[in-house]
Amino acid sequence: MMGHRARRAAVAITSIATVTALALSGCTPSGNSGGGTTGPITDEQREEALNTPTELTFWTWVPDIQDQVDLFEKKYPAIKVKVENVGQGLDHYTKVRTAIQAGSGAPDVIQLEYQYISSFSVSGDLLDLAPYGAADLEDQYVPWVWNQVVDGDKVYSIPQDSGPMGNLYREDILTAAGVTEPPATWEDYRTAAEAVRANTSSYISNIASNQAGQWLGLFWQAGAKPFGFDGDKGVTIDVNSAEAKKVVSYWQDMIQNDLVSVDPDFNDDWYQGLNQGKYAGWLTAAWAPVFLSGAAGDTSGLWRAAPLPQWKAGDNVSGNWGGSSDAVLSGTKNPIAAYELAKWINNDKEPALQFATQQFLFPTATAVLEDPAFTGQEPEFYGGQKVNELFAGISDTVDTEFQWLPFMDFAYSSFTDTFGAAVAAKGDLSAGLDEWQKALTDYATQQGFTVK
Repeated sequence: MMGHRARRAAVAITSIATVTALALSGCTPSGNSGGGTTGPITDEQREEALNTPTELTFWTWVPDIQDQVDLFEKKYPAIKVKVENVGQGLDHYTKVRTAIQAGSGAPDVIQLEYQYISSFSVSGDLLDLAPYGAADLEDQYVPWVWNQVVDGDKVYSIPQDSGPMGNLYREDILTAAGVTEPPATWEDYRTAAEAVRANTSSYISNIASNQAGQWLGLFWQAGAKPFGFDGDKGVTIDVNSAEAKKVVSYWQDMIQNDLVSVDPDFNDDWYQGLNQGKYAGWLTAAWAPVFLSGAAGDTSGLWRAAPLPQWKAGDNVSGNWGGSSDAVLSGTKNPIAAYELAKWINNDKEPALQFATQQFLFPTATAVLEDPAFTGQEPEFYGGQKVNELFAGISDTVDTEFQWLPFMDFAYSSFTDTFGAAVAAKGDLSAGLDEWQKALTDYATQQGFTVK
């Protein structure tokens, strides 16, 4: 069974779950009218809004986020916030869409994963936060994360957490296999995988057949740009690019030679595999160290962390898997107060550090990423290694230009039916990518998008 810390981390990171169909009613403007502005907010307007009795509704799945909201209400006692968890993943987004389309009952502020921002902005359902002062926050966040929430001069959300990728590995199993250092390159990783299979009963890692987020993170590291969106009706779909094909060719070889397993993740068998040593590692994200310490508690002290292996010796590049933000719906009647809530809980040092040290979300604000209270932790599970410090450094190595489609719900569900199915069958991964490319292109055309 997962421990308390693991359950909290699992709930906080919804992108590790399989996301299926999300209604695309938002691909046409919703007609919401709220208290938006056409010019910059003045200090006087801000002061008046924050001292006027106001009630806000905040839909979020983050555990114990009431702690941050309590701090906000203490600072701004005229503002009362009703926190509601209406579900996560598909349930959350469907209920947001339903409320928007109904014209009533929608919250003021919503939790929003980076890959879904464009699906709400294209329908006009997100408030541009730039006039409220959000653009001034840019230099306080990791550049690639900031690029996830902006479109040109518009700012659609305030970053909360992220998932730069690294390599968690069992030092004891690798040592038993004769591997004394974490593999620095993907070539080294294959050599280590052979040693692990030859000398132990483990696999060096599991590359999950059902996990689009992990695969996209690996594509990201390799320089692939599978998706693009111009903010209107133009999309770029290139999931079977040369860079992506390079990645799947590598894993095709690993899979066919039985050097990695392809088990679906986040189920009972997978948890047992982590606890019983079936997997000697996990190519995963910065939220995973805490998750793993709860999910595989029997293995405490045996794990270590390292950067992802590199395609070229001497490089220092990573990708991302997971993370979310807080956005303000354009229909809010209290846009200044709603913006201040989204900004303050994620940007003020006290609540932002609390997210990192108590709710175990991996931070995006540079002030937290540099704070010794976060980076200086030495968890026993990792033999006293400063894992947060390692991943804080990795966060600076993620490519800033990665984009998403305004229909990532379909992208994930079609992944399962095409490329994911090829992985599960240990079949032709390149052909699976081609099938995914066709499914996405056909769908985009049917929805009225122009495919570039």
